[in-house]
Amino acid sequence: MRAILFLNMGAPRNLDEVEIFLKNMFLDPNIIRVKSNLLRRFIATMITSFRAKNAKESYQELGGSSPLVAHTKELVKEISKRYPDDIVASVMRYTPDFAPDVICDLQAKGVDEVILFPLYPHYSTTTVKSSLEDFEEASRACDFAPKVRIVQPYYKEKSYNLSLIDEVKKSLHIDPSECELIFSAHSLPQKIVDQGDPYQQEVIEHTQILKALLQEEGLQFRDYHLAYQSKLGPVKWLEPSLEEKLKTLPNKKALVLPLSFTLDNSETDYELSNEYRSLAKEEKYDYYEVVTCPNHSPQLLDFIEGAIDAISQD
Repeated sequence: MRAILFLNMGAPRNLDEVEIFLKNMFLDPNIIRVKSNLLRRFIATMITSFRAKNAKESYQELGGSSPLVAHTKELVKEISKRYPDDIVASVMRYTPDFAPDVICDLQAKGVDEVILFPLYPHYSTTTVKSSLEDFEEASRACDFAPKVRIVQPYYKEKSYNLSLIDEVKKSLHIDPSECELIFSAHSLPQKIVDQGDPYQQEVIEHTQILKALLQEEGLQFRDYHLAYQSKLGPVKWLEPSLEEKLKTLPNKKALVLPLSFTLDNSETDYELSNEYRSLAKEEKYDYYEVVTCPNHSPQLLDFIEGAIDAISQD
């Protein structure tokens, strides 16, 4: 029997899981890169304590949970319809459903083949590597050894990028020639990139691919920009920040296209759509909109089905 597993960072399903999410994230050695596990645990506890209150307030404004939870469930449901003979599930990195629990269920059902589909368009040690290591560690602990196929990052795939452009068309309500298009990518500490993480280069390449494809589709924006969001802490992060970009653009019409997320989450529905919208208002923007992630659109589902079918033939 085969299983198709979507890998993602996870998100709080309720306010009680906010601290679980934060602490597990900062306990990840791919995130907090110190050699001492004891020191990492101390750092994780301190950051969680510092951030929990504000994080809970943000999730409260989103209805008490992350949008990622509902979008993931819907994606699993829709792909299950296309693969009725397979088990389709999600594995979250920092919140349930955790890898050991999912693996126990797969073992009980006699699964001997697994397709892992990390829901990250770009490769990073903080996302794809972390999720794959988590699954591999849990598999070893459970003595679970199926045949495993892994879908690779897909930022170059035209069918995926067309699903993004379809969302751009839905979100754009003015002439694109009057509007700045800002590609917004989740930031990383500069140190992680300097250590060889390919994420930034893949993001830059992705912007060029999308720019050309947008023009093919008849969407010529006034100009194109790349900025980074979700900076945390005093260390140097990738630049420019989205805040800096919004403050320095002379043209006060902007459409923001999230690049790092396949599914909407708190970074898109709260940070981009609420916090940065407020900043745009302060900066006297005449137009500010955020493009919706593909989520479980028909175009995205077609792309996922194609990727699964392609890797199944290897």
